[in-house]
Amino acid sequence: MASSHAVVIGGGIVGAACAHALAREGMAVTLLESAFVGGGTTAAGMGHLVVMDDSEEQLALTALSLQLWEELADALPGACEWDPCGTLWLAEDVQQLEAVRRKQELYARAGVSTEILDSAALLEAEPMLRPGLAGALLVPGDRILYPPGAARFFAEEAQRSGALFREGVAVREIRAGEVVLANGERVRGDLVVNAAGAAAPALMPGLPIVPRKGHLAITDRYPGFCRHQLVELGYLTSAHVMSSESVAFNVQPRRTGQLLIGSSRELVGWDGRTNRAVLGAMLRRAVDFLPRLSELAVTRVWTGFRPATADKLPLIGPWEEVPGLWIAAGHEGLGITTAPATARILADLILDRTPPIDPRPYLPGRVQAQAASPYEATP
Repeated sequence: MASSHAVVIGGGIVGAACAHALAREGMAVTLLESAFVGGGTTAAGMGHLVVMDDSEEQLALTALSLQLWEELADALPGACEWDPCGTLWLAEDVQQLEAVRRKQELYARAGVSTEILDSAALLEAEPMLRPGLAGALLVPGDRILYPPGAARFFAEEAQRSGALFREGVAVREIRAGEVVLANGERVRGDLVVNAAGAAAPALMPGLPIVPRKGHLAITDRYPGFCRHQLVELGYLTSAHVMSSESVAFNVQPRRTGQLLIGSSRELVGWDGRTNRAVLGAMLRRAVDFLPRLSELAVTRVWTGFRPATADKLPLIGPWEEVPGLWIAAGHEGLGITTAPATARILADLILDRTPPIDPRPYLPGRVQAQAASPYEATP
């Protein structure tokens, strides 16, 4: 299999990481991207490398990926804007502080170091937060990077290992052993990896991935305004309940001195227009936690589409109905975090090796019997 030719569709960070992992194993790899490497959903994301615990399977995947990111850290170029700032999960009251303690226990079982800060320690760590918060869970191993730079890094590393990447090349159809481009050209491969993110179902009708829209806003430069990625504990509910519309506080300091403000989630198909009501609610939530944020200038707002699955886990593995077809998609908001782990699992499965974590929760076979649209948005 190491001498096989793999065609990877999608030059976002997941597709680029997969191309890198397969090329490094000695496979001939062609990476096809309809626009440019690191565009699309990758360019619209925050770049938060975060351990998440919505489920044991998600915790295992994110914890593994943080380890793999750390192994890459010294090789990342400056364009990746690697920042080891850690995450503070904010508890508003004593009930949430209890949830913080449970979260700490879960992380400990996964080997992830954390520290609980009380109210005074939290204010010392982040003086701009509103007084009166109950405390926080500090996850010092979480990181921030610039996603387009990281995707470009993976693609260029794949190229150094012999891979070919072609930008501005749209795929029209996937067939067994080949893909057909929009111009009619055929690109043959022993295996094809669909890593097209939210667009993956366009090439595989019935694939249970839907676009989940989000807004982000970025400020002018205010170095030192905050020091950690700040996330309210309620973010988990917003991110992982498939409701039609939600917002949660999530603010990130960038290396440039800017502040990246999130986040929102909507199930509105591919409608990429700014929803002023949702954007307003998102910014008000941010000001509620960081009151002086209201004094700063927001310079740009944009939207993007996360590739969401019903069970909040990505699809990584073979698509049994089509020989040679593999999937690496459906990561929702964790594609940046889990790109290295996804690539590692995919490569191990292709090469018939045992991945470092149990791959069964992520296999596409779990959804192949489902109807085309398994989603029922809750009001």
